[in-house]
Amino acid sequence: MIATKQMDVRANIKKYFDIAFNGEPVIVSRKENKNVVIISEAEYNELEKARKNAEYLEKLNREDEQIRNGKIVTKTMDELLAMEE
Repeated sequence: MIATKQMDVRANIKKYFDIAFNGEPVIVSRKENKNVVIISEAEYNELEKARKNAEYLEKLNREDEQIRNGKIVTKTMDELLAMEE
């Protein structure tokens, strides 16, 4: 991981974008500790995928807990078809 200042990124944007594209995150320090991180789109997509997977697994865990605690509603196929109408 590389850390740099905002003005350095402005002066050498291609360099820092290339570093990020090659898999090395770049931390850009800013005033009032409002720092940002430059990463490649591929790495961003992987992070988003992991976040969504974690959210989905948490949802499954909550639903599994509800099933284990008997907090479910059971419907027959006829009842479901009747709800459709």
